[in-house]
Amino acid sequence: MRKFALITLLALATPALALDLDTDTVLGTTIEQAQAALTEMGYEVRKAEMEDGKIEVYFIKDGKMGEAYVSAETGKITKLEMK
Repeated sequence: MRKFALITLLALATPALALDLDTDTVLGTTIEQAQAALTEMGYEVRKAEMEDGKIEVYFIKDGKMGEAYVSAETGKITKLEMK
């Protein structure tokens, strides 16, 4: 029973920030589409640019910063880093 309570407590304490973004998330194939998709999801986009053929987007939500690398061909997130 203790183990279950500890697991439940840890699950509730884990921030839900990254739960709505993963490598299956499609944000769009242009910088503008990626920014709009993240904004619609409640993220504040700080910077977006093309780098090495990928869209790189820096964002904040609930005080947590992150960056996503998006394929310009498929619009999917290829790499996601939370700080």
